[in-house]
Amino acid sequence: MVAVVVAAFATPPVHAALDPALNGQFTATSDGQWAKNKEILHPEGTVISTWTISSSCTNAYSCTGTVVSDHGWTAEAKYTSQMWFVTRSLDGWEPCADGTSAPGKQIIKFYESRYQPGKYEGWDTTAGPSGACGINRPLFIELPFTLIPK
Repeated sequence: MVAVVVAAFATPPVHAALDPALNGQFTATSDGQWAKNKEILHPEGTVISTWTISSSCTNAYSCTGTVVSDHGWTAEAKYTSQMWFVTRSLDGWEPCADGTSAPGKQIIKFYESRYQPGKYEGWDTTAGPSGACGINRPLFIELPFTLIPK
C-alpha cells in the first residue's frame, strides 16, 4: 500500500503538460447588443469576424502570436496570467462634433471558458484619449467577446 501512495506522488501534475497556444481559424464575436459606455448599457453594432491565429509558448504561462482578421487588420497577441490580450490602434475611432476624429486603443482580452472547454470568452474594450473632442473624459466602450474554433 505504501508503494501505491509513493507512485501517486511521483507522477507529474497534469497542468504541466498543458499548452495554451492558439493556432488555426476562429469565429470572433464582439456582441454589441450588450455594449456598455460608462457602465450603462449602450447597444452598438455586433462585429463577427474570422481570425487566423498563429502562436507559440515558451511555457504554460507565456505565449506570443499574431491575429489576422478577415476585416483587414493584423495585431499582436500575448498570453499572460491565463488570459489572452490582443491590442491594436484604431485611427479616427471617435468622431468629434467639429468633423475631426480621435484615435482609439482596442484591447480584446479573453480566456478559456470553465464551462465550455475550447470556447473563449472575455471583453472587447476600446478607449479614446482623455481630452479628445474637447471632452476631459475618455470615451470607453466595452462589449462581451467570444472566440470559437472553426
